[in-house]
Amino acid sequence: MGRTNTGQNGSYKIVWVLLLLWQLGMAQDTKDIGTETVTVVRPYSPTISDASKLRSQPILNDSIVLQKKQINYSIFSVPVASTFTPAKGKASRVKKTPPPKLFNSYASVGLGNFNNALVDFYTSRDLNRGEDLLDVGFTHHSSRGDIEDAVLDTDFYNSKLDVSYAKRDRDFNWGADIGLGHQLYNWYGIPEGAFDQATIDGIDERQNYFNAQAGAHINLEESPFKKGKLLLRRFWDATESGENRVILEPTFELPITEEKLTIGVKLDYVSGNFKNAPLSSTTNLQEIDYSQLQLGITPSLLVLRDDLTLNLGARFVYGVDTENSDSNFYIFPAVTASYRLVDETVIAYGGIEGELQQNSYYGFVQDNPYVSPTLAIQPTDRQYDAYLGLKGKLLPNLSYNIKGSYSAENRKPLFFLNPQNLFRTDDKGYFYGNSFQVFYDDIRTLGFFGELNVDVNRNFTLGISAEVYDYDTETDNPAWNLPEVKGSLFMDYQIDESWFLGANLFYVGERQDLIQEITQNIDPAPFTANPVTLDSYFDANAHVGYRFNEQLSVFVKASNIANNDYQRWANLRVQGFQALAGITYKFDF
Repeated sequence: MGRTNTGQNGSYKIVWVLLLLWQLGMAQDTKDIGTETVTVVRPYSPTISDASKLRSQPILNDSIVLQKKQINYSIFSVPVASTFTPAKGKASRVKKTPPPKLFNSYASVGLGNFNNALVDFYTSRDLNRGEDLLDVGFTHHSSRGDIEDAVLDTDFYNSKLDVSYAKRDRDFNWGADIGLGHQLYNWYGIPEGAFDQATIDGIDERQNYFNAQAGAHINLEESPFKKGKLLLRRFWDATESGENRVILEPTFELPITEEKLTIGVKLDYVSGNFKNAPLSSTTNLQEIDYSQLQLGITPSLLVLRDDLTLNLGARFVYGVDTENSDSNFYIFPAVTASYRLVDETVIAYGGIEGELQQNSYYGFVQDNPYVSPTLAIQPTDRQYDAYLGLKGKLLPNLSYNIKGSYSAENRKPLFFLNPQNLFRTDDKGYFYGNSFQVFYDDIRTLGFFGELNVDVNRNFTLGISAEVYDYDTETDNPAWNLPEVKGSLFMDYQIDESWFLGANLFYVGERQDLIQEITQNIDPAPFTANPVTLDSYFDANAHVGYRFNEQLSVFVKASNIANNDYQRWANLRVQGFQALAGITYKFDF
């Protein structure tokens, strides 16, 4: 233990007490008492005594403390031979189907019985790095075979050439096209035994139709003028009949708050001439001239509200019969709507629309190529066509569409047989009751339509549709050649990467026609008329093909598989069972 120096510490304490008293005295008396010096004889040096430290591990002498026993460890190793080598883990990959290679051209050729021939060619060329596109297409379908019980030639040709050019730009695109067409048909609808052989040999039943047209279109993005279309057509035949058609359709769009106002303008002009008089006349001295002009404007407002799409509009048309100096002003409704009741499952839609439909010689020939070149051309006043329906998907792969409609049409064109007029001596033989005329009637039509489409999988689709109509005519005549029932069924199946097939079946119900004959050379001549009912018919068609590779494939087509000799038009029976085989080749040109 260390020692403590008590004497020295006491002396220092006395000195500190004296200094403290002196300071207090100074605080009490501010009088200056001078300066004194205190001398410290020895400085204070404190020391720290040593301390005893405890052992970190004390030794315990106790009988209950257990003594640890030393343990020695050893390892006995036995070598094991192994040939196992673990495989490295690899990420699973999805097998990708390579995209099909696209070619810019293809050609298809087919031949079959009845000397049927089919030619189809198409090519598309990108110009100027894809900004310009040039398309060329050519199709030809013909037959040189005879039809059973037909006493006149039944050949037909249908050829068409189309060339189009399109240019794309950032804010607009435009294009132009030209088309040439040639059709050949025969008025062969003469019943067997109706005329002697000498009369039949003197009939020139061949008719040729020619078509030349040019068109243009333009579409703009950021402009009130959105798009425009132009069509110029010249149509003529082998009897020196001819027709000109001009259609101009600009469209404008104007935003109004959240809605969009669309204004469609249309100019439609058709004029033509038939060198021959109607077959109701016993002489062929008067030509038929016609000229119809339509000027129309259709404003419509598109309203979009969640599940509702509503288009409110009207058509205002001024129609002029320039040949007869007659004109009329028409107003038609143009209202359509759709509403999603249950997402994509149930969509209700409906509308009421009307128009002044411009009829033409070209249009009638496309509907019935056996018309005579003696037609009266008038526009159809489609006052309204009101419809209401439901469409949607019952299942992800099952869609449906059902619709009911009621329409009112004035001057609706109907086809029925021309009267047999043996007093005529026209250059062509269409006055033997083997051609068709156009008859205009006012008709009210109640119709129902339904269809189902099934996508069994991505390679198999199936569809079925049916239509039922009830006609009420102003003249109390039947709706000539209009069926009351129609139905169709189609199927497409991609069996594997090479095989594919398809089929379509259609049914057309009974139709009414009229057989007439002029019995004496008096103008106007009385007619002996007998209505005739054309039987309903069912037609089945199918095709199957095989692809050798991406470029080469072969196909076989079968038509009228049931071999029914039905009449599409009165006295005009169709070819029986037809088979056609061909080859298709794709390539880059």
